[in-house]
Amino acid sequence: MTTSAFAKLPEPPYYSVIFSSQRTPGENGYGHMADRMVELASGQPGYLGVESVRGINGFGITVSYWASLEAIAAWRSHAEHQIAQESGKALWYEHYELRIACVERAYAK
Repeated sequence: MTTSAFAKLPEPPYYSVIFSSQRTPGENGYGHMADRMVELASGQPGYLGVESVRGINGFGITVSYWASLEAIAAWRSHAEHQIAQESGKALWYEHYELRIACVERAYAK
């Protein structure tokens, strides 16, 4: 999953979920599930957008943006997203780190 466009976001404040990961070798259905998660997340209340990149070495960063901590919690507990999370732990990620931050200011050129 690689998105070349910047997310169109409202004025802050809002929240970001920063997911950094190192992929395991092989596809193992990852691309389909990643696309499905973006599709599913985009329909969730409080979802604002996503930006994602992955290098040829398998290291990637996905930042999703949300209106509230409650929206993030609802997304985390979504049944289909939980299946993807478990698959990620078992199949797709050697290592990952997740951070949640409040965006207080944003600048663009």
